[in-house]
Amino acid sequence: MLEKDKDDFDLEKEDFLSSDSFEVKFPNDLEAIYDVPVAVSVVLGRAAMPINKLLRLGRGAVVELDRKIGDPIDILVNNRLIARGEVVMVDETRLGVTMTEIVKSEK
Repeated sequence: MLEKDKDDFDLEKEDFLSSDSFEVKFPNDLEAIYDVPVAVSVVLGRAAMPINKLLRLGRGAVVELDRKIGDPIDILVNNRLIARGEVVMVDETRLGVTMTEIVKSEK
């Protein structure tokens, strides 16, 4: 049987969230991926329509989405749902998103 090195850690047992400072701790082995870019998307809602209706849309047209005002929005990373959140105003001309719920993976 192989003996575990003192620097080895078990992801299942590792405490990544420090309860004292609420700072996320990461194992040193993950530093290699810190600069890997990912695509973050926010989905306000979805709509389905036939192509003929889509082609008739013009300036000022309103497309009704499947969400209501106040419903949480989906936050996706590389097209995978990772969280839900709310739209917030960053300044007078920019919007942002605040995460309100982390979505657990089904895997």
